[in-house]
Amino acid sequence: MSENTAVPKPPRWRRWAVEISIFIAVFIAFQMWQLRDTTRGPAPEFSGQRLDGSQLDLATWRASHPGQPVLLYFWAEWCPVCKTTAGSVSDIAADWPVTSIAIQSGPAADVGKLMQERGYHWPTLADPPGAIMKQYGIPGVPGFVIIAPDGEIRFVSVGYTSEIGLRLRLWWAART
Repeated sequence: MSENTAVPKPPRWRRWAVEISIFIAVFIAFQMWQLRDTTRGPAPEFSGQRLDGSQLDLATWRASHPGQPVLLYFWAEWCPVCKTTAGSVSDIAADWPVTSIAIQSGPAADVGKLMQERGYHWPTLADPPGAIMKQYGIPGVPGFVIIAPDGEIRFVSVGYTSEIGLRLRLWWAART
């Protein structure tokens, strides 16, 4: 081989594919590490009073939606990412059973006022100390827990999650 012969560079798409694969692997590894202490298996039972005054018991609520997965949405009024996911939760609540748990956001009256101001219309429990979130092992907000019709936790995620991502997970949980 002569000194003037250039070594061909690998195609650009191959480098991009490798970089994207590394990014995805790091992202998945971080998510797995972040969610390492979350509850798996049967969803822990809880009950409480919704902002509208009605009682919520997880088992009874799930039973009122036979054959459907349900979404628990953990959020806080001080969380900027929660504000960006709120629209997705509103859209999903029109098609799927959703209950939100407002943690560390003050008493029920304050949470109700905030929800009215922001136009949130999904069923909500105020959980000022975050006891339910701790019961599920959720490390931060926003947190999403999808419970399959059989009562098993199918998906848990923390941080920004797209509407299509939530819809696909709910759809998948309905079929497993």
